[in-house]
Amino acid sequence: MATPAKLTPLQESEARRLAEIAARSNKSAKSYSDEEKAARKERVAKAKDALSRSVGLKGVQVAPARAALKQYLQRLNEPKQPDDAHFEMLIEAPFKAPPKKRTDDRRF
Repeated sequence: MATPAKLTPLQESEARRLAEIAARSNKSAKSYSDEEKAARKERVAKAKDALSRSVGLKGVQVAPARAALKQYLQRLNEPKQPDDAHFEMLIEAPFKAPPKKRTDDRRF
């Protein structure tokens, strides 16, 4: 009688990955209403516009703000999306200079 073969850690992770892919493909595609589609298209257009306008900007706020916009565009199909106020803050972030740090030094 043959002994059952144990899976290596690599084989186990590959099996889990394949099972996860199969589970994702079995889900029914979510259908969006026309209003949701229009809102998503508008948000994508605004995010892409903000990215294109912020290309030549300099400042400490620009790089993290652009990264946040790119991450938003990459995660468009995830169920949890930012609300309108947070989205507007994402759009304005590259163009808004951060507040200057206040020093209490009284030396002149």
